[in-house]
Amino acid sequence: MAQALWYAGPGQAEIRQETLAPPGAEEVRVRALFGALSRGTEALVFGGRVPASEYGRMRAPFMAGEFPFPVKYGYATVGRIEHGPEALQGRAVFTLHPHQTLFNIPASAAILLPEDLPPQRAVLAANMETALNAVWDAAPGPADRIAVVGAGVVGSLVAYLCGQLPAAEVTLIDINPARAELARALGVGFAGPEAADGDCDLVVHTSGDPRGLETALALAGDEAMVLELSWYGDAPVTASLGGAFHSRRLRLVSSQVGRIAPSHRPRWTHARRLGAALALLADPRLDTMLAPAVAFHDLASRLPGILSPGTGVLCQPITYP
Repeated sequence: MAQALWYAGPGQAEIRQETLAPPGAEEVRVRALFGALSRGTEALVFGGRVPASEYGRMRAPFMAGEFPFPVKYGYATVGRIEHGPEALQGRAVFTLHPHQTLFNIPASAAILLPEDLPPQRAVLAANMETALNAVWDAAPGPADRIAVVGAGVVGSLVAYLCGQLPAAEVTLIDINPARAELARALGVGFAGPEAADGDCDLVVHTSGDPRGLETALALAGDEAMVLELSWYGDAPVTASLGGAFHSRRLRLVSSQVGRIAPSHRPRWTHARRLGAALALLADPRLDTMLAPAVAFHDLASRLPGILSPGTGVLCQPITYP
């Protein structure tokens, strides 16, 4: 028997019992150790705000049910293989599986954790994969002036990756001044929207708020790219594409993790990209993004508070019994 979190209706979640069949010949059985909520996406799922046009594209690996409800959703689980090939038994793995205590998956979907990566930090892998794909899409260079608007998990990871570029001037921008401590820990600058320097070579927007997109457009230098990583669900978004937008020849470009960035698509697989994301999590400074964990059995009752705006939570880890 296994237990899984289901989004049952708008603002409603529950834990359901599931009976597992024996794992198949090409499968492994994984017992969950840690997980994480993807606050932005799962808040939209929890609120029933996935547009009908996106039902197919929004399906996560191993998701059950149908949008809008009920759905078993999520894509950040770290576990230990209990049954499978002898070489894999007992190994810690990351998998893009919904929130569930025990499950069977194809062995190919269980990505082994690097030996030096703590399982607790590995729950950031899906977010790091999104950030890595975004950096590929944006193609920043050494010495670039880069602004990242929105200091959530993905935005902070994008800033962290860009901060590794030689002589790059990277600023994390957020309306919450408490995010300055996070930026300092990640080795990048911080500014509020009003104090941020403009004329940027690249601006990445991740706040999920149209006002953040306005800030991003204002900070971009002539002919610069504004990379849009926010997903708004079914909410309409107004952007100022009049004024100097055209005369300054700004580029507003979307990025989404479902497909590998075109620059890498001919050579990279999803498994290779996810493995690279896990390797990029080796830095202990990234632990600053992890909130105190919530127990899986308390998750359904805690979700409204965790997913509500203004909580200050970055990555919400889950611990399993």
